[in-house]
Amino acid sequence: MASVELQNIRKHYGALPVIHGVSLAIEDGEFIALVGPSGCGKSTLLRMIAGLEEITEGDVMIGGQVVNSMTPRERNIAMVFQSYALYPHMTVAENMGFNLKLSGESKDNIAKRVNEAARMLDLTNLLDRKPAQLSGGQRQRVAMGRAVVRNPAVFLFDEPLSNLDAKLRVQMRSEIKALHQKVQTTSIYVTHDQIEAMTLADRIVVLNHGKIEQQGTPIELYRQPANLFVAGFIGSPAMNVLEGVVDGVDGSPAVRLKDGTPIRIGVDRKVKSGQSVKVGLRPEHLNPAGTGSPLTGQTLLVEPTGAQTHVLFELAGEQVTAVVDGDLPVRYGAPLNVAVNAEQVYVFDGASGLAL
Repeated sequence: MASVELQNIRKHYGALPVIHGVSLAIEDGEFIALVGPSGCGKSTLLRMIAGLEEITEGDVMIGGQVVNSMTPRERNIAMVFQSYALYPHMTVAENMGFNLKLSGESKDNIAKRVNEAARMLDLTNLLDRKPAQLSGGQRQRVAMGRAVVRNPAVFLFDEPLSNLDAKLRVQMRSEIKALHQKVQTTSIYVTHDQIEAMTLADRIVVLNHGKIEQQGTPIELYRQPANLFVAGFIGSPAMNVLEGVVDGVDGSPAVRLKDGTPIRIGVDRKVKSGQSVKVGLRPEHLNPAGTGSPLTGQTLLVEPTGAQTHVLFELAGEQVTAVVDGDLPVRYGAPLNVAVNAEQVYVFDGASGLAL
């Protein structure tokens, strides 16, 4: 195992800059998720750590050693891609042990390490099968097993679950988490799925346009987003954002929406009267039985999901989503009455988008 450190990493494709001075320290044994929209640079960053992409400027350090000029094999990393990339003519055992064979390991040692990885990933009964005889989830486990047998210093995951269906994604997510808890190897996981990031990672790094917007534990990013981008990216369903103007700073601060509806905000918000702001309301904080600022709007869409129901309603000329109890009777076209606590209202500067 090893720590990983990025020091002012930059990447240009010709005259086009795509990574803008990223610095990041990852502790030995930590599980980090790099998240962000398509094109934000997260996979490029991962490939530079792996040695598959040339670094324009800056240093990558693994275990305290600069590895810029090292090949991927010399860096002692193992990468799991979104495509399984299994050899179709080889058995599961042969696929898992192939890199060890290339490295000159003995047959006994290869068999021992393959069997140990197979036991961890519940592949023991599949070792004699070919990839064509496996399900998508089983193939992904074999790809993970191929990485595990190498005992790498760092695991790199590049959207490994994106080709799986919803049920398999949940199952594999649990298996990746269990694997990390067993082996405690430093892991860097790239995904655009914030649910994956929040359930797997010790720490999440949110990227946008080749820069780090914010990093922290999943709960820190959820409760204390640094700006509108992070607030909108972390949380599912996404945070509702409405425009308003600060009113009544003295004693009982509030934000008045476009239609005049007041929403009380926490007294610790750094705002001034008349300031243009945007308020963030998480769907799960809009409570029909709660106390706080009352909000009412016409129901536009009802989406039952079982234990919960997602309700789209109109508020101040905008469409707002609320997550309510699945037993609550909600009808299309009827008014929806909810309330939100002042301490659960997020406030962002109208111009910069920074949290206030």
